[in-house]
Amino acid sequence: MVRPIIVTLRLLLLSLIAAVPLHAAVIGTSKPAESITAERIAQLPKKDRAVWTTYLQRSEKQRLADQAALAAERTPGAPEPTIPKEGFGTRSMPLDRTPDWYATPEARRTADVIVSFQTPAGGWSKNLDMGTTPRQRGQSYTTDNISKHLGPDDFDTPRDPHWNYVGTLDNDATTTQLRFLALVSASTPGPEGDPYRASFLRGIRYLLAAQFPNGGWPQVWPLEGGYHDAITFNDNAVTQAAEVLTAVSTGTGKYAFIPADLRKQAAASADRALANILATQVVIHGHPTIWAQQHDALTLAPVAGRNFEPVALATGESADILLYLMHLPNPSPQVIASIHAAATWLKNAAIYGEDWTGGRNTPGGRHLEAKPGAGPIWSRYYSIETGKPIFGDRDKTIHDDVSELSLERRNGYAWYGTGPQQALAAYADWSKAHASGI
Repeated sequence: MVRPIIVTLRLLLLSLIAAVPLHAAVIGTSKPAESITAERIAQLPKKDRAVWTTYLQRSEKQRLADQAALAAERTPGAPEPTIPKEGFGTRSMPLDRTPDWYATPEARRTADVIVSFQTPAGGWSKNLDMGTTPRQRGQSYTTDNISKHLGPDDFDTPRDPHWNYVGTLDNDATTTQLRFLALVSASTPGPEGDPYRASFLRGIRYLLAAQFPNGGWPQVWPLEGGYHDAITFNDNAVTQAAEVLTAVSTGTGKYAFIPADLRKQAAASADRALANILATQVVIHGHPTIWAQQHDALTLAPVAGRNFEPVALATGESADILLYLMHLPNPSPQVIASIHAAATWLKNAAIYGEDWTGGRNTPGGRHLEAKPGAGPIWSRYYSIETGKPIFGDRDKTIHDDVSELSLERRNGYAWYGTGPQQALAAYADWSKAHASGI
């Protein structure tokens, strides 16, 4: 039986700023997510320590191997190649073309670029333009992913500014490359397609190696520390990895070349991912709700992400998880109950009569405005304690009014949206065939 996490009302109250009056807009301050460390693992129940210690050691060994591989490509004292071109990675790897297109020179060229940027571990970085220039020998595996807004003790400050996001599931990275390679591989039989199939298999083994013992996935692997070490539902990291592995486990169609032992491992991995999803659904006063954007890998508790991403219930990520769960064939009673609970919570959290309007060039910027008949919309984040919308700023402050945010953050983040509506529309049909409860 999957045991859900229990969140008490004191979780965020401990982070309130004592010196701030009750009428102030600042209601708290975000605390950084903790890295996975040997010291933290030593505090786990004895039965869990060995597997987590092995995982941490595997991560560190792989990081050193990745760095050594890049160093071996470079000549001491010689200029390093320029940093790779930044771009919208997923746009350069379309997954919706006709099968004939994946046999074209254009598709093959993109696949060649993908193979060239695969890290020694088997994953890929994010924000790389995969449609033009292959990686050069000695060139970084990543583009410049360091935020231009870093402040003192910023949660996003990389442990090593010269080595970050070297293998990630962020921004749809790695899973998109794998899907694209599978499509090109299917359209390139024979020896010409062998490099794509070999790269694909390395990528699947990367997903298996990166998966936590409890079934979740970090944002970055080998581990980078901070919130990157958390179970990451942001950008569908967990669900997309599980979807790829589920497809691989079938061994059919474009996945027919997958060895039987790897298909078996992929199926077991997807099962562990599902168990982790059920275990991280936040329960408040005995009632399952939705999920946070990221959860601590060792405790499963919700944790903060970047400075402006507080500990909270996250509607966008939860809507995506709900869609994933509803697509599962033959759902268990536990899955069915989880879906009903999450859908009910999202329905109750819907906001009507308000419109998120304006823009970067609008006087006053983006803002919430009363509008009869508008909705439903949802806040991106809801307080675990109060169930009300909350908002974070770059200085780590937490607010209960979006208008109190700095203009840069208010304009630069999707604080309200309609995303859950798609999941609830799908739920309306799904629920007809699935009774509520266990």
